[in-house]
Amino acid sequence: MSLFTWCARRSGGLAMIWLGVLSYWVISRESATAKYNNSAPESYDSLSAPRISPRGAGNWTVIFSWYCLFVHVLVFSLPLRACWSIWDITTSLRKTTQNKVVKVAKEFKLGHRRRSSSTSLSSSETLTSSRATSSASSEAGDGDGESAADSDTTVGTQDQVIHAIIIPNYKEEVDSLRETLDVLASHPHARGSYDVYLAMEQRENDAEIKAMSLINEFIKKFRSIDFTMHPSGIPSECPGKGSNVDWAARKLSERYPTGCRKDVIITGIDADSHLSLNYFSLVTRMHLAYPETATTTLYSAPIIFDRNAHNVPAIVRVADILWCAAGLSGLYRGSTIAPPTSVYSLPLQLVDRVGGWDCDSEAIGEDLHMYLKCFFALNGNLTVRTVLSPISQTNVTAGGYGKGVGGVVSDMRARYKQALRHMWGALDTGFALRKVIELWRNRKQTTRTFCPLHSALNDAANTYIPEAQLDALTSSPASDPSFDKGFFSDVTHEAIKGPNYRLLVVLFHRLFEAHFLPVQMTILVIASTLYMRATDGAADIHGVNWIFQACKYLRTVGFLQVAFYLFMYESFHEIAVTLREKEMNDAGLAKGMNFSHRSLKKNFIDYIMVPLVAPIYGAIPCAQAQICHFWTTDLVYTVSKKATRQRAKSMSVEEMA
Repeated sequence: MSLFTWCARRSGGLAMIWLGVLSYWVISRESATAKYNNSAPESYDSLSAPRISPRGAGNWTVIFSWYCLFVHVLVFSLPLRACWSIWDITTSLRKTTQNKVVKVAKEFKLGHRRRSSSTSLSSSETLTSSRATSSASSEAGDGDGESAADSDTTVGTQDQVIHAIIIPNYKEEVDSLRETLDVLASHPHARGSYDVYLAMEQRENDAEIKAMSLINEFIKKFRSIDFTMHPSGIPSECPGKGSNVDWAARKLSERYPTGCRKDVIITGIDADSHLSLNYFSLVTRMHLAYPETATTTLYSAPIIFDRNAHNVPAIVRVADILWCAAGLSGLYRGSTIAPPTSVYSLPLQLVDRVGGWDCDSEAIGEDLHMYLKCFFALNGNLTVRTVLSPISQTNVTAGGYGKGVGGVVSDMRARYKQALRHMWGALDTGFALRKVIELWRNRKQTTRTFCPLHSALNDAANTYIPEAQLDALTSSPASDPSFDKGFFSDVTHEAIKGPNYRLLVVLFHRLFEAHFLPVQMTILVIASTLYMRATDGAADIHGVNWIFQACKYLRTVGFLQVAFYLFMYESFHEIAVTLREKEMNDAGLAKGMNFSHRSLKKNFIDYIMVPLVAPIYGAIPCAQAQICHFWTTDLVYTVSKKATRQRAKSMSVEEMA
């Protein structure tokens, strides 16, 4: 490992140490100078007096002051952008809520023609076998897509797009998975275009039995449903969502031939994610409406915790609201940088282009990491589109509701573990720094080569493909029988745009907000307060006192903006939960399902919790993660408890067997 790589991975911790040292140096020097200037010079002996500079810390004080202002401006701008984003999304949802369910029902009739598929209970053997090849792909080939494309109806056009939905899970309750599948199956276009893949873990006992029971229950409700079994103990691989999704993606890649891959969209969801019936229809519409960027687009959607928010402590509820606010702040109309949160969709060809998901410990935050991987693979020219369909999630809980103080503490601990896992993703800043260097070195490159995700070429990171062979491959007509592509039959050679430096600046601004700002802000609040006290009454020799006064106003306004965001969140939450409740009632799934409605009167305590949430679930876990990175980048991935629909107790795994 090079020195640069080591430092990049620990950039957050090094920045924290640097700021702490700078703050101590400036405060100590300025304090000593202020005391010296306010006291008689005779009170200092000849040894100590020369050590005190009449200008304190000199230029370091100026640097400290302006950096403090820079951070406070970011603290002011982040909630402002979040308020604008939630207003924009809420306004758009309000305009479309009345008629979108009717439109979707018309476009995706339950009488959809179900394309032929090779899926059966035994098809899982194909996906879990390491010997499977592309010949074991689905029978939904080009012919079906072409006939759909030739049709004059909207239904036929949208029916050509296949949605490969990956549900990674490890020791998730069967009821939680069943509820998620019930919601997906209630979509009117599930039988026509949903290929569902249960991404199981081999290290979970009886995972195959769990998967087979669910497949047996839902096999007739989707275009296809299958499972993959991620093996344990793969060298250099860290257990977690990223490695699980990558394994499933490589296996499902075998099922889709080259001709239809451009219209296969992979969506990764959590085991407790409930997607509205219009989510996939909106993705499909955008995919078809912008063919020039269809294979270089990532789709993000806002998330909302609207299922068990009334059954968790207020501080946990507010922590989740503010965490999703950070992700939502990039989803406004016209946003060019929009990292996804938990649930996102991207075309299979884009997954091919970037070589799938990374599986090492650095990629524990697989959603942001995959976004960065796609961003740099396209030299910053990644297209992002917002899906105006809130994703229903559950708040983290340890089951402490109604159990008094002990229950509150257990829920808070469970949420802190999740916050630490989120902050562990600061490693992605180091990944981005290394990718910037790589992008600069290859800035003059005009073409890039990739192949299907499951190809042996994609597994070989250092495979060398002679340029002459690639030129011959791309220049030869596909219909020329005399030209044998052989080993390179699946290789795609395409032109790429040059680096987009403007978006690079915006990206690192967002990474700084996510991984540096919580700790940096906390240090500077304390340091600036100590500085003002230490220099109280002393002459402003550096001309920076106005900066610290401005910082106080920015902090105050920033805090008020967070409170205003919570106020605006009330409307967003009500629209989303009302729409979901209507959909679940129409689908006959509402019985026993949780719907957390909010009101300003009932949730007034949430506003009081804001000052506690910032340090407990922001600065402290961020500092802990960045300090721990100095001796390890590994974090044990634990599964958080989910709230599920109240229903009859499911059979145990032993009973299924």
